[in-house]
Amino acid sequence: MELKDYLPVWNKLTDTQRNTLASSVIRKKIRKGTIIHNGSDDCNGLFVVLSGEIRVYTISDGGREITIYRLFERDICLLSASCILKSIQFNLTIEAQKGTDALLIPAEIYKGVMTESAPLSNFTSELLSSRFTDVMWLLDQIMWKSFDARLSAFLLEQSDIENSASLQITHEAIGNHLGSPREVVTRMLKYFQSEGMVSLSRGAITITDRQKLAKIAEK
Repeated sequence: MELKDYLPVWNKLTDTQRNTLASSVIRKKIRKGTIIHNGSDDCNGLFVVLSGEIRVYTISDGGREITIYRLFERDICLLSASCILKSIQFNLTIEAQKGTDALLIPAEIYKGVMTESAPLSNFTSELLSSRFTDVMWLLDQIMWKSFDARLSAFLLEQSDIENSASLQITHEAIGNHLGSPREVVTRMLKYFQSEGMVSLSRGAITITDRQKLAKIAEK
């Protein structure tokens, strides 16, 4: 599990640039619930996810959360190195959703190599572009998708992530992902249960009819 195995442009860097990155990388064990980044003034560096799950979200003035995207194995968390992206203003929180094993490249080290290397600079731009695409997708979902469709899609996605029909997740946590009050989530889940699509228990949701949920998610 070396940095070269996770950075696609590794072979396009010079020996000096590779040595600079490799010698500076730090292995991090991040506990579930740890805030990795909190606001535009916080600049740790780039996290390369070896295992686990990282959530990137924003918080409204009223304290409501909504997930922008999540990162899993082999993903790179670029926005945790906000000082590299001076022209972009954002205020995001980045949190370990599970116990996460990651490699950290200090921001100034990465920035220095990126300044010298066109391939790494291009890769960084592509990575940022893909995250912007995630934001636009989320905006499209919020504006044009009904809540029942968004909730169905989330449950199916979470089932795929966990590789299980039984999800250990609270209604409040789902609301934080989708930017909706817990009460709204609870009402919709109870409707799903009445229609035989899910079964509810304390702190858990079991998908009982995946096909029905998929039809709602496609609306």
